Amino acid sequence: MWLTALSALLSHWRRHPLQLLTLLAGLAAATALWTGVQAINAEARSSYDNAATALGQGTETRLVPRDGTPLSPESFGALRRAGWLVSPVIEGRLGDVLLTGIDPFTLPPSPTRPALTDADSLAQFLSPEGLLSVHPETIPELPDGPLPPVELSANIPVREAVADIATAWRLLGREEISYFVLLPNQPGGLAPLAIVAPGLEQVTLEAGTDIARLTRSFHLNLTAFGFLSFAVGLFIVHAAMGLAFEQRRGMFRTLRALGVPTRVLTGLIAAEALALATVAGAIGIALGYVIATALLPGVAATLRGLYGASVPGSLTLDLRWMASGAAIAFLGAAAATATNIWRAARLPILAPARPRAWALASQKALRWQAVAGLVFLGVAGLIAATGHRWDAGLVAGFAMMGGLLFGAALILPLALDLALRLIAPFAKGPLAQWTVADTRQQVPGLSLALMALLLALATNIGVGTMVSSFRATFVGWLDQRLASELYVTAATEAQAEELRAFLDAKADVTIPLRTIQARLRGGPGDILGVIDHQTYRDGWPLVVAEADAWERVADGTGALVNEQLWRREAMDLGTTLELLPGWSLTVVGYYTDYGNPRGQAMVAQNALLDRAPDISRLRYAARVDPARIPQLRTELEALGIAPGSIADQAKVKRFSLDVFERTFIVTGALNILTLSVAAFAILASLTTLGAMRLPQVAPVWAMGITRQRLAWLEMARAGLAGALTFLLALPLGLAVAWALLTVVNVQAFGWRLPMLPFPLDWLRLGGLAILAALLAAAIPAIRLARTDPSRLLKVFADER
Repeated sequence: MWLTALSALLSHWRRHPLQLLTLLAGLAAATALWTGVQAINAEARSSYDNAATALGQGTETRLVPRDGTPLSPESFGALRRAGWLVSPVIEGRLGDVLLTGIDPFTLPPSPTRPALTDADSLAQFLSPEGLLSVHPETIPELPDGPLPPVELSANIPVREAVADIATAWRLLGREEISYFVLLPNQPGGLAPLAIVAPGLEQVTLEAGTDIARLTRSFHLNLTAFGFLSFAVGLFIVHAAMGLAFEQRRGMFRTLRALGVPTRVLTGLIAAEALALATVAGAIGIALGYVIATALLPGVAATLRGLYGASVPGSLTLDLRWMASGAAIAFLGAAAATATNIWRAARLPILAPARPRAWALASQKALRWQAVAGLVFLGVAGLIAATGHRWDAGLVAGFAMMGGLLFGAALILPLALDLALRLIAPFAKGPLAQWTVADTRQQVPGLSLALMALLLALATNIGVGTMVSSFRATFVGWLDQRLASELYVTAATEAQAEELRAFLDAKADVTIPLRTIQARLRGGPGDILGVIDHQTYRDGWPLVVAEADAWERVADGTGALVNEQLWRREAMDLGTTLELLPGWSLTVVGYYTDYGNPRGQAMVAQNALLDRAPDISRLRYAARVDPARIPQLRTELEALGIAPGSIADQAKVKRFSLDVFERTFIVTGALNILTLSVAAFAILASLTTLGAMRLPQVAPVWAMGITRQRLAWLEMARAGLAGALTFLLALPLGLAVAWALLTVVNVQAFGWRLPMLPFPLDWLRLGGLAILAALLAAAIPAIRLARTDPSRLLKVFADER
């Protein structure tokens, strides 16, 4: 019996191959978008772990300077003589490549550094000429100029290089140590670190801890977008499954009447869904690999520009994200099938024989669906209203946004029905009234596709408003912050003194730039030493500050902090902040600092130099007439300053905006993919509904309305549905933008952006929504216009 029933069920797909293609394509697209995002995240996290273990075995303990200043080679000798087993490491940048200098004799073996297994490679590594170990993808990133011989190693992270510490000193032009790696199994009875090296502190790093913490919000954002894309694709599957059930209602009646038990029928439907999920999942995983391969270079550029993270531009196969893709495909098929199985199991045996039975069941389901939507919206509102009281985290922010989106999507069918009811009185003439009424009748069949369109439009509006607001704010902030026209970095302290004398004679104002790294409230941060000059007052607008904030900074009694540190530590005016051991200042205000993941404090430069006399004094900014910059650049190069160490305001701004554009390249691509999937959902629904709507269209045709005019009415109906969906998506998208800017962005990055309106962008998106609906309706409309009159006449002879 079950074989006969299974054959009958599968015969539906042989008669409707386009519907089968739609179902497989929808599930494959949903799986592909999710799998692609998971593959990108897995590749990035793997790179973080590899980078973190480059100098250790996963968990690494370091001795780092408390005040962030570099260490002298003599400190290494003092530690070793005291019995401390440490290995020196120097880090610096060769252009865009991070150079790490190591001591191969004292550093433990690691899979992500040169193996040096034979005498020849070790001799070359330690020779005066040196050896540079790099990943093959790093070769194009190496700077021009004389370099040691290059050894290719796939174990070295991309855009990083490893050399002997002496070679690194030579290439970086300085002899200093960035930190010490503390080896395991230290001998007992050691003198305390506070006595041997009082300027050092011990820090333990887990594999990938620092970089993973910085990028966690970025990957959570990608995951949320991938899940949303999966949900949009899932609407296609749900719509296709629902329409297949509707078309097979007579088949279910016959099978039940012939004695097929309900449990056997529902079990066969579930097995059918499982088989379809297996096929679509395999296709989706393969497509996800293609999507991830295409997007990974953009993600790598974003992570490198924002966080300094090294991620390769190529993708490796990983069973974890492949298994995730398979699981999400089966979950999607189950979610799309469950409602229809439940409805088929509960309807009386003869109910499917009545055409209105399924429609009535659908209306009841829509009411419960609207109730569920209100619950989602209520949860989102509760989080928005109370989140500030219990310090809602990033996950809660995305939960609020998800509640907004899915709550509105579930309410959409009833909202469209209400909108059409309001439009109906304005319809003049029988044909116009029939068009509106027929559109209302189509809403249940099109609801899932329109819900997918609503989610895609709202996401595009929300993310687009966020990105545009961020860009406008960021550009304005750069114009203020990059007040100096020229930025110059010397190679040595001696050259820095010569550079200072040159700028004092040539520039209108010379501004020394003094910065050190420090631990601010337990997290990585920077301390900026500033001079008392109007450039800082103009370029660092204060969000919250005491009236005499700048005067307090100038006299060394106060400090300003960036918004990230202010929000992260829940500071207030008057908070005491420890900057360096034994040195604390009162916080007198905070300033915006977009794009910086680290905490930052601004203090008087003289006060900083008193506490950290060994601070680097190589960097300067100069206020000059922009017309004089080419001549000054020529003179600086004649002074011995490397061309790469001279940057004018326009160059810095161009670089910053380039990083900004790369930051949102993946978001833009996922926006386009999501909107494309939604358009495909409408096409699939309209194509399937086209044949089913002949009983509604035939009587109108019989009364004298031509097929061509009916086709145009179909187009108009689709355009109306698209326009109404956009009008409902606009306030939803603005609510999503508010959630992104005021909740998610603050939790993820520590700063809040103003929400700016961009009505032209919204109108353009509305036009795209209507165009997508019209293009989706074009094929069914053309098919209707070419329908043979005999098919329309046959409607009156068939039993319906």
